Amino acid sequence: MGLRIGYAAGAFDLFHIGHLNILKHAKAQCDYLIAGVVSDEILERAKGHLPVVPLAERLEIVKNITYVDKVYAELIPDKLQVWEELRFTVFFKGDDWRGTPEGKRLERAFGEVGVEVVYFPYTVHTSSSVLRTALELINHPVGPEGRIHEVQR
Repeated sequence: MGLRIGYAAGAFDLFHIGHLNILKHAKAQCDYLIAGVVSDEILERAKGHLPVVPLAERLEIVKNITYVDKVYAELIPDKLQVWEELRFTVFFKGDDWRGTPEGKRLERAFGEVGVEVVYFPYTVHTSSSVLRTALELINHPVGPEGRIHEVQR
């Protein structure tokens, strides 16, 4: 068996313990780990909003995680095109994708080129979406009449 090259992609916005756990568990299952950091534009199209932390800063953060051997700016949304460039042998994803139409499509496409898909438990209690909501509430708390008020600093 040859070198096991792993690829774990994500926004890695508002970096938290769930992100660290995915990278840690991924590195434990491969010889060389590439972390894909999804571009601001792709995230805006997929989620409807820009990340809080810009791509260049997210790349720098992820690059400095000891589990990561290489960081890759993911500028194209098609994971198979990313594979064509990087040639990883195992693709890591949070298990919130397991059984979804997109997850099944990825499994089929990667299966055709010999890439194994490995799912890791999604960190339910911490997510960038929850952190984003908390930041919005801190900066724009809702008043008793249900309207958002600006916080005076």
